[in-house]
Amino acid sequence: MNENALRVVVADDQALVRTGFRLILESEGIEVAAEAEDGEQAVAAVRRTRPDVVLMDIRMPGLDGLEAARRILADPAGDPPRVIMLTTFDLDQYVYAAMAAGASGFLLKDVTPEHLAAAVRLVRTGDALLAPAITRRLVERFARPGAPGAVAPHRELGTLTPRELEVMSLLARGLSNAELAARLQLSEATVKTHVARILGKLGLRDRAQAVVAAYETGLVSVGTAPEPR
Repeated sequence: MNENALRVVVADDQALVRTGFRLILESEGIEVAAEAEDGEQAVAAVRRTRPDVVLMDIRMPGLDGLEAARRILADPAGDPPRVIMLTTFDLDQYVYAAMAAGASGFLLKDVTPEHLAAAVRLVRTGDALLAPAITRRLVERFARPGAPGAVAPHRELGTLTPRELEVMSLLARGLSNAELAARLQLSEATVKTHVARILGKLGLRDRAQAVVAAYETGLVSVGTAPEPR
């Protein structure tokens, strides 16, 4: 076995889905370390195999994918894997709650093979899987006080510099590092440094949580952020 291989756990209650994802991933040179048909099995499989990425279905019998993701991401034993939530809906309050809990993004189950493999590789690098238009609608729908699934952690935005606040605001609008660099007339390396500092100061896991925090703190207001071009 290649020790540097990208290793994935696939959690879904449908055997056909798990088999399909396994075939796709393995054809792309990505190792499937384990499969799970419910949340309990997913948590156990992650603790046993220590994968890089988990593909987690939201709706499963017993322990659902959201709670399983929370347990995996809160595990104090070592660095937890990246979690991508799987759903059949493009607007789902549970996906929003999973992002707030630390999941790196979400995919629809009808994702193309090429997009699936690319998504797994993307989140392994520490980036977040954010489809700007869908993510913005998702956050705007659920990032409201009292909304189902909303999570409102206390974030100290006062620790951010004016430039970092500007970067976070644009990041929440769905701009990529390249787009941020062009908009702010900075190098991509400088943008990455700003993003890393933002995440570190606010105790955030990745860009997905930064987007959530930007809306929940009011840095970006619901209904006012323009779609990125």
